[in-house]
Amino acid sequence: MAHFELNTPVPEAQIRALRLCDTISLSGSLFGIRDATQIHLFDRGRETRFDLAGHAVIHTAPNVRRVPRCPEYPAGYAPVCIGTTTSARMERFTRPLLGQYGVRMIIGKGGLLRDSLQAFAELGGVYLAIVGGTAALETTWIEAIEDVDLDDLNPESLWRFRVRDFGPLMVAMDSHGGSLYDQVRDDAAARREAALATMGVHT
Repeated sequence: MAHFELNTPVPEAQIRALRLCDTISLSGSLFGIRDATQIHLFDRGRETRFDLAGHAVIHTAPNVRRVPRCPEYPAGYAPVCIGTTTSARMERFTRPLLGQYGVRMIIGKGGLLRDSLQAFAELGGVYLAIVGGTAALETTWIEAIEDVDLDDLNPESLWRFRVRDFGPLMVAMDSHGGSLYDQVRDDAAARREAALATMGVHT
C-alpha cells in the first residue's frame, strides 16, 4: 500500500500503477456529476464543453448558493456543502464515462459493480472511496467552483471544482480486477461458513 499525490489530468500509466488500498490525494480540476447529468449526456444526447480526459469525477449534487461573479467565485457559485452520494445506481454510466470521455477516476461511496470493474481493467480506470458522512470536510478541500455546464439541471449540473490535496481517497476498485467490496463480501461469507461449522450447521 502506497500514497500518491496526483495532479489532474492523469495519464493512463499512472492509473494502472495504482493498486487496491493505495491512497491518493488529488489536486487540480475535479468534476461533479450525478444521475441527471449522465442521463442527459448518455441517454438524451447532450454534450458538454468540458474536456474530461484524464480527470476524476465525483458523484455529487452539491449544495451551493449564488453569488456575484468575482475572482473568488468565478462561476457565480459558492460551495455550502459538497459531499458524495451512493454510486451503485450509476453503474451503467461507468463504461461510457471512460470510453467516450476518457475519465480515469470515479469518486463516490458504496462502490460500483462487476461491469464497472471490467471497464476499469479494459479502459484504465479506478474507483476511489471516501468515508461517508464527511461532506463538511470534503467541502474544505475545494478551493473554488471554477465553472459549471448543463446548469439547467442544477444541482445535478456538471461542476468543475478546483481542489488541492483532496483526500485521502482509497483505491477501492483498481484496473487489475481488484475490488475491496468483493474482498469484504468473500471474507464475510467465509467467516459465516466457519461460524456455522462450529455449531454443526453445514450449508
